[in-house]
Amino acid sequence: MHKTPFIASALFVALTSLAVGSAQAVSSINLNSYQVTGNYALDTLNEMGLEASAVAYDRDRGSLFFVGDEGMGVVEISRTGQTLGSMAFDWTDTGSSNNDSEGLTSLGNGVLVVVDERPQIAYQFSFVSSGSVALNNQPKVAITGSTASVGNVGTEGISYDPVSGKFYSVKQDNPAQLRVSTLNFALGGVTASTTTLFSDASALFGLNSLSDVQTLSPVDALAGTAAADNLLILSLDSKKLIELDPSTGDTLSAFDLTGVTSQAIEGVTVDELGRIYLVAEDSGTPNSRLFVLSPPIPEPETYALMLAGLGLVGFVARRRKN
Repeated sequence: MHKTPFIASALFVALTSLAVGSAQAVSSINLNSYQVTGNYALDTLNEMGLEASAVAYDRDRGSLFFVGDEGMGVVEISRTGQTLGSMAFDWTDTGSSNNDSEGLTSLGNGVLVVVDERPQIAYQFSFVSSGSVALNNQPKVAITGSTASVGNVGTEGISYDPVSGKFYSVKQDNPAQLRVSTLNFALGGVTASTTTLFSDASALFGLNSLSDVQTLSPVDALAGTAAADNLLILSLDSKKLIELDPSTGDTLSAFDLTGVTSQAIEGVTVDELGRIYLVAEDSGTPNSRLFVLSPPIPEPETYALMLAGLGLVGFVARRRKN
């Protein structure tokens, strides 16, 4: 007579433990299972949109931003590539030799960080559609100990981790590097606290060069799992996107970009649903392009299992109430 509440309680705990255990067991997003679900031409915008080299997702706005390596400005687009607005860059007094904006990340609410590749300086600014931003007047931080030009193999990508508050960045080559930094823009004009996690990273990760980086902590389904600590690393030269464990340097999964396009894919970002967005410059074609990679839709039997589990939990709850 007194066993039913105990059994129901034990069953409820077991189901809960199973769900938690499954979540904690997620250690990879499994790029191998992703599929190309979108391919969109980007507006040229008087050449501002021709050389798409970096992309960032702003969750608060539900939109994407991209920059071109000619440094003309930043463009806001929808997740299907429609232009929503643009903002011009003014490089006056920055000392930039090539205005080479290769790295871009979002801090939310339209606040962006763009990196000038050769001096490896990060600028923080707020997006204003149809406006212009004088970068030298914005908060800025040198990612490395020197602002001397490293040529066309400098910082190719940057990504903000909203959980840790750190910034991950990649240096393209000679040597290729994966780095993590604390960028205190409030102080302004100071050198960041930067640690090189891996040097000659191209050899370690099996990639010919490093083109961009993206943290996976913004993906809602990964919260509290090991996979949330992983990074996406993009290589233009190897035509590959890999998922990396930054604590070990191990490649956990990969996506071959060879069959996606002949254009040069240089930028990567991810939204809260785990969808991956890539941008490719025009490379002799009429437009830069936005590509979307999506995780697989669960099979019907998976949904059935989930519903059965929920039904069982409901049944247990009703028995406990009675």
